[in-house]
Amino acid sequence: METRKQLTVLLLLLSLILALLPLTANRSFKGRPAALLEGVLQSETSFSADQVAGFIVNEAGDVQLFDLRPSVEYGQAFIPGAVSVPYAGFIRTDPDTWLRDRNKKMILYSSDDTEAAAAMTYARGLGYDNTFFLRGGMEEWIKTVSSTEFTGERLTARENALLETRRKAAGMYNELRSLPDSLKAKYLESKKFSARKLDGGCQ
Repeated sequence: METRKQLTVLLLLLSLILALLPLTANRSFKGRPAALLEGVLQSETSFSADQVAGFIVNEAGDVQLFDLRPSVEYGQAFIPGAVSVPYAGFIRTDPDTWLRDRNKKMILYSSDDTEAAAAMTYARGLGYDNTFFLRGGMEEWIKTVSSTEFTGERLTARENALLETRRKAAGMYNELRSLPDSLKAKYLESKKFSARKLDGGCQ
C-alpha cells in the first residue's frame, strides 16, 4: 500500500513537472511517463543506504551524489561527497549541467524518496539513464548507516563487513558534521558545483 501511495505522489509530481516545464530541443521527454514511473519501483533505478556507504568508503570514482534538499539542510548535514543542488534548481536548469558525465552513476537523494525519485524520473525521461536515487533518502541513511550499532552475540563474516562499512561511512559523516563552522564553510565552498567540471565522485 505504501508503494502505491508513493507512485500516486510521483504521478502527480511528474504531471506537474510536465505541465510547468518549458521543454526545448534538448529538454524533451524521450520515454512514456507510465514506463518511467514504473521504473521508479524497480531495484535497478535505486541504491540502498548500505550500497551508497560502500561507494563512499571505497572512494568510488564513478559515482557522484547530489543532495536535493534545501541548502540550509545540506549545510547542517550531508552524505560525504555529495554536491548541493536543491530540487527546484535541479528541475529548472538544463540537466546536462549536472548529469553530463555518462560514465558516472549520478545518485540523487533528499529527505525521503519523493523528490529524489521524481527528479530521477524526470532525468531518465530526458535520456539520462545514468541517474539513480537513494532509497529512503537522508532519513534512511541516518537510520541505517549513521546510527548503526551491533546488537547480538555473533556476527557472520558478511555481517561484519557490512558493519565495518557502515562504521567507516558513519565516521566520515559524523566528522563532517562536527567541523567548526569556519572549517565547515571552507569545506562546503570547496564542494560547490562547477558547471564546467564536476570533480571526483565520492571522496
